Amino acid sequence: MSERRVLPGPGSVDLWLLAVPGPGAAVPAREYALLDGAERRRARGFATPGGRDRYVRAHLLLRHVLARYVEPDAAALRFGRELPHGRPVLRGLSFAPHFSLSHSHGLAAVAVASAAVGVDVQRICPPGTVEACLSRLHPIERAELELLGPVERTRAFSRLWSRKEAYLKGLGTGLSRPPRADFLGDTDRASRPSGWSVRDVPAPSGYAAATALRAEEPHRVTVRTAPPTAGEEADSTPVR
Repeated sequence: MSERRVLPGPGSVDLWLLAVPGPGAAVPAREYALLDGAERRRARGFATPGGRDRYVRAHLLLRHVLARYVEPDAAALRFGRELPHGRPVLRGLSFAPHFSLSHSHGLAAVAVASAAVGVDVQRICPPGTVEACLSRLHPIERAELELLGPVERTRAFSRLWSRKEAYLKGLGTGLSRPPRADFLGDTDRASRPSGWSVRDVPAPSGYAAATALRAEEPHRVTVRTAPPTAGEEADSTPVR
């Protein structure tokens, strides 16, 4: 068992990243057994083996990461919702960390903090996706992107959308809140949502990632390379 980690202090986020193997790599039975009944039902509901495997591996990562901060082992963790459709939470603990999970095309991310937190990671979007989504953005965000050339626009949009999803996960609404309702662009950061710090974070080539923390000041992130099991150590890189 690895050493118990201290929960990040105010204004700080631990961000765990893991490259998720493709569907050809089987999940060991002892790992699959860590999931609870709700997670297994959700996994069985995926239409494709690839979608099912990505979901299973991401939730195993979440369990292993959270078990580093709280007393129960990975199999004993109980999940719930803050509200019927709100942020996910840990149940049955006197004190539990705030957390958020994201996974996209072979990469998974878990953010852990002492305040409400959201994380998003996604592969850089193709130009067609960018053009289709422009009308869903805040008007000033759309104006920012329309000033850019095609290549930089795809990268800037992916970073923007990652910030937006991280923030909406932190709120607990997800995309049920219209993406155009909040400004998360680059030209006027003072106009971003008050009471929240939202920032880009390093991600592997071809991806964009962001974290959002309920905080008045810009937050710090420590990026950790998450191991597939809780018994292995992880590299870490502070990001100011």
